[in-house]
Amino acid sequence: MRPAAIAATGLYTPPHSISNEELVEAFNAYVARFNAENAAGVEGGVIEALTPSSVEFIEKASGIKSRFVVDKTGILDPARMRPHIPDRANDEISVLAEMAVKAAEEALERWGKPRDRIGAVLCAASNMQRAYPAMAVEVQQALGLGGFAFDMNVACSSATFGIKTAVDYIASGSCDAVLMVNPEICSAHLNFRDRDSHFIFGDVATAVIVERADEAQAGWDILGTRLKTQFSNNIRNNFGFLNRTGDTVAGHADAAFAPDGPATDKLFVQQGRKVFKEVVPMVSDMILEHAGDLGLEASALKRLWLHQANINMNEMIGRRVLGRDPSREENVIILDEYANTSSAGSIIAFHRHSDDMTAGDLGLICSFGAGYSAGTVFVRKRA
Repeated sequence: MRPAAIAATGLYTPPHSISNEELVEAFNAYVARFNAENAAGVEGGVIEALTPSSVEFIEKASGIKSRFVVDKTGILDPARMRPHIPDRANDEISVLAEMAVKAAEEALERWGKPRDRIGAVLCAASNMQRAYPAMAVEVQQALGLGGFAFDMNVACSSATFGIKTAVDYIASGSCDAVLMVNPEICSAHLNFRDRDSHFIFGDVATAVIVERADEAQAGWDILGTRLKTQFSNNIRNNFGFLNRTGDTVAGHADAAFAPDGPATDKLFVQQGRKVFKEVVPMVSDMILEHAGDLGLEASALKRLWLHQANINMNEMIGRRVLGRDPSREENVIILDEYANTSSAGSIIAFHRHSDDMTAGDLGLICSFGAGYSAGTVFVRKRA
């Protein structure tokens, strides 16, 4: 059994950012139009009037202040309210692969070793733009890498599941180094006409290189990894190839995605209160149990890089794990700037807020989401 280390990370941030103020203005314009067009139905009690959103509501509910997206114009158009991402020809690199390559290039540069040492590429993400060929194989080709590659999807926990898979490949001797990428275009699965969720997600891509520890020159020793799944319908997205027989779904027609349209469950839907009530204790207990099995005191963790889902969830988990109110330095929050970026959130936090730590410092990368799924990766800063 060979131990592994996180040797390098990379981040690609799309060029467009949407503030809460911009998002609320577009949403409320849509609400006003919907209520006006359905005034008779609203007055007759047949149709429920839509409620406007507000910056205050968004920030209190989530802690989010802005998000990065691959297309801003389409999302902020009250008549469209979804990103405009043109199709690409089959001989062009796909949008997800292009984002992943940009994040991977930074990770490879920071790593500073020959690319032929990478033995596998994993694309671990929530939102795959096609069934096949795998995005991971496309990324592998674009980067000129050898070995093998495949996609894996465990919703928001995909990155920690990917790290665990990479660790296992290194432990077995299958690879000496593994590249994992997490490209997420979450704006394409979000219903921007739903007041309860129109603000949640953003777009981004991250990359992690996991290497056998005895060859890593820097980075973080991986002390232990653990995964957990438990089925729940409380976070769901029903879009898939079986939906293509419905023209309104395949064409993303406006009527299909109206508040009472037939396709709303083909985008992100959740029962937020149930998710909070069930996921927070599940994840907190998992972290504490895993730390105990590794002989670690959870209270000694210098930093938590949690999945960036909701500031209230993150603060509650941090409090349960550390046994006190954590500082922002201890419990990193980046969702105010990036929003929820699904699998990439904990990796963004780790990438941007780990360089200041010193040899021997302990930290935790943890993700959790639909499934339910959760993953923990305990790490220690190398000398």
